Amino acid sequence: MYQELRLDRILETLRNLHSRIAERFPASGLSRVAGELVQVAEVSGPVIEKVRRPNLYLRTAVGIVIVVLVTIPIALLLFLRHMPGDIDGVGALVQTLESATQDIIFLSVAIWFLVSIEGRHKRRIALTNLHRLRSIVHIIDMHQLTKDPEDVLSPSMATASSQRRELTRFKLVRYLDYCAELLSLSSKLAALHVQYVNDPVVLDAVNDIEVLASDLAGRIWQKIVILDTALSK
Repeated sequence: MYQELRLDRILETLRNLHSRIAERFPASGLSRVAGELVQVAEVSGPVIEKVRRPNLYLRTAVGIVIVVLVTIPIALLLFLRHMPGDIDGVGALVQTLESATQDIIFLSVAIWFLVSIEGRHKRRIALTNLHRLRSIVHIIDMHQLTKDPEDVLSPSMATASSQRRELTRFKLVRYLDYCAELLSLSSKLAALHVQYVNDPVVLDAVNDIEVLASDLAGRIWQKIVILDTALSK
């Protein structure tokens, strides 16, 4: 029960977080980003299921093609075996062996290509969804980027070009905390894509998102620590 991530639990947590953000910051950009992440999570269900389940139609088609590719050369060998033919000299023997070796190599490459079609198809589906998650992670970072603790701690230091901030210290901390939660849930959604699939390319993409989300969350918590430290003085 506690050995794997569950999409329904992540989706429940995301919807709850979206409601909290919408109630605390109504009509805010962060609320819309949270709603977009909920939609991505809802779409991720069919995507993850498609990646997890074997594609029986594709496997059947690939199996038929492989059987045909293997049967044709075997049938030709059986047919040629009953035909008279002599190999004159070592040169002709080497040439015959070289041609046969090339044919075997080409046949092996073709079989490997066909066998890997399903994996490459699932990889493309997973990477498309992971690309959306990566984009949302960057958008979340854009929303917290301008939330500077100095706006609350030293409002008199603002310049004429500084953006007007109406967030209190409490609301700023809550805003930053919501951003950190969204980053963490984005990371968990990414991890779902490799829970049932052992693909190195997809695993690298998931690791990149997890590292990116962790680094950005660390920057957010630095801002929260600054606000908490200033309050305790």
